Amino acid sequence: MTGHADEIRIEPATALHAQGLAELYGHPAVTRQVLQMPWASVEVWSKRLATGADSERRVALVATDKGQVVGHCSLWQSERVRLAHSGSLGMGVAPRWQGKGVGTRLMSAVLEVADNWMGLRRVELTVYTDNEPALALYGKFGFEVEGELRDYALRDGRLTNVFSMARLRSSHP
Repeated sequence: MTGHADEIRIEPATALHAQGLAELYGHPAVTRQVLQMPWASVEVWSKRLATGADSERRVALVATDKGQVVGHCSLWQSERVRLAHSGSLGMGVAPRWQGKGVGTRLMSAVLEVADNWMGLRRVELTVYTDNEPALALYGKFGFEVEGELRDYALRDGRLTNVFSMARLRSSHP
């Protein structure tokens, strides 16, 4: 496969993408790097996509190649009044598409909405401390490590550390 990011489409995640998202996050290499349980069914993904689908506080995008889901990125604005300036981000990219600009395209699209439509000052995420490709991607978009959370999540039968990262945007761009 010779895929390139310019061959993909970025579009809103809908129930039509449930099968593709189940496959994406069911891939062992992807599941290993996210906080999802393996083997989530299409029905589980359909419910996730339906929950908050009509909320302006959630942006869920997929990257597709010829209709196949090759990446996903979601942003949730906090529902707490005093945290309304912040949002949390999560994403995954199919292994054969990693390093080809898919993550960059998804991050660009989500952060454009965060900055120019939601007015978020802070976007935060967690990432495993050994996930070098993700750390490089997040760094490219101005995310900085704010701390290391020890024994944060179970992965491969062991408790594993993550970095808490955030991107702060000036209130006067």
